[in-house]
Amino acid sequence: MIPRRRFLHLAAGAAALPFSARLVWAEGYPSRPVHVLVGQAAGSSTDITGRLIAQPLSEHFGQPFVIDVRPGATGNIATEAVVRAAPDGYTLLVMNSQNTINAALYTKLTFDFVRDIAPIALVDRVPLVMEVNPSFPAKTVPEFIAYAKAHPGKINMASAGIGGPQHVAGELFKYMAGVDLVHVPYRGSTPALVDLMAGQVQVMFDVTPSSLPHIQAGKLRPLAVTTLERMDVLPNVPAMTEFLPGYEAFGWIGFAAPRGTPEAIIDTLNKQVNAVVADPQVQARLRGLGAQVMPPSTPAEVAKFIAADTAKWTKVVKFAGIKVD
Repeated sequence: MIPRRRFLHLAAGAAALPFSARLVWAEGYPSRPVHVLVGQAAGSSTDITGRLIAQPLSEHFGQPFVIDVRPGATGNIATEAVVRAAPDGYTLLVMNSQNTINAALYTKLTFDFVRDIAPIALVDRVPLVMEVNPSFPAKTVPEFIAYAKAHPGKINMASAGIGGPQHVAGELFKYMAGVDLVHVPYRGSTPALVDLMAGQVQVMFDVTPSSLPHIQAGKLRPLAVTTLERMDVLPNVPAMTEFLPGYEAFGWIGFAAPRGTPEAIIDTLNKQVNAVVADPQVQARLRGLGAQVMPPSTPAEVAKFIAADTAKWTKVVKFAGIKVD
């Protein structure tokens, strides 16, 4: 029979083994390539941003961070693949605002984004611009609201697709301004912008990367940006909150892992992603894409951000009655 003191000593040692093993595992991370899934198309802002961050991570850790583009179902295919992957830090997700919108849009998902992912860090946010065809009679947001109220159901609002950031930003405007606009979804921003410039639709809330060139060329008239402050690249364009207090809408991009990934690995990735985003050259590239760099964040802070964003868009989706499944 083992003496009681010896038994307790052995039991305590056994209980400590899993933690010790995880700690050693995290210290040796990564020891092989890390797959980073992107749920949007190749060449999208999410894909470009993911690659921009992945390259310095590869150089720092001495292991490839391989971008794996898996578009489809508004990002749900890639997201599900990540939440079902082994929680070992070798499968990551370039998450974005579509994930929190999807949590409100889809009622039959086999996963819960808020519950099933482990947030790592935020990278940037992408503002939108409320823009009209230059021939449209309204030149300011108050004029637009007055015109829309005088012509209910007569103004067509383009978007890059049902349930995307452009769509829900427009629905938030409709809700807060109390106007009736007809939503016209397209397959991406490009065809929507073509019709907007041709006068086939009258207004659109679009992300800055795709709209800035047309605004600067005088082909579109910006009425407001959707961030709380004016943007450096459009200093003369007011923020929507100047007319509709509290209005804010933007796309955002960050990194996440499957739930259950060791905390030590999450912390290691968090510190390094934050370090990459703080690099002046990376920040210059992000700003060149029309994005705004997010401040350093802890995984807990990212989790709160995601929960708040999900709650916000759930209200908008319910108000608009948007259905996709």
